Amino acid sequence: MEIPQFEAVIIANGEYPQATEAVNVVRNTPFVACCDGGANEYIARGNCPDIIIGDGDSLSEENRRKYGNILLQIDEQENNDQTKAVNHLIEQGFRRIAITGATGKREDHTLGNISLLIEYARKGATVYSFTNYGIFIPCKGKCTFASQKGQQVSIINFTAKGFKGEGLLYPIYDFTNWWQGTLNECTGEAFTIEAEGEYLLFMNYLE
Repeated sequence: MEIPQFEAVIIANGEYPQATEAVNVVRNTPFVACCDGGANEYIARGNCPDIIIGDGDSLSEENRRKYGNILLQIDEQENNDQTKAVNHLIEQGFRRIAITGATGKREDHTLGNISLLIEYARKGATVYSFTNYGIFIPCKGKCTFASQKGQQVSIINFTAKGFKGEGLLYPIYDFTNWWQGTLNECTGEAFTIEAEGEYLLFMNYLE
């Protein structure tokens, strides 16, 4: 799969990135934004973020004092910290954004963070979420992805209709529940999904 060159990466306060792919995104992206508690782990590993964004509830007091000059505290509760970070980066002109640490620890936060990728796409940003197991990619319309035979693929429908697939092991259709499009598999070096509307793709990392 061809990964875009991201302009900024967000480290959320979920499961810290450990997979090679997720770690490399953090290392190779020039601007690092941490969501509150995500900064604690990033700093503990000897790093310094470019900005810390959130309501400040999970940032340690020590880091609050030490890094107060780069803390953008946003107290409103209509958006979660991940969205606050994405909105700020979009306002600053970033359009290719990676997210890590958005899953794990709490399942409700995980589901919320995953679903929000579609909202960010509607704002005109390219936002991928890298977990320790794979990548979530918001999609719309016809999309083709480079892959490898045996790579697992899941398709989560939001607003799409008229699903057609090529290069996948199992046929796809207009899924009405998230589980229905999970655990598909690429049969060659690429696959194509065609639909009218929005859907979310998950591709697992190859071993």
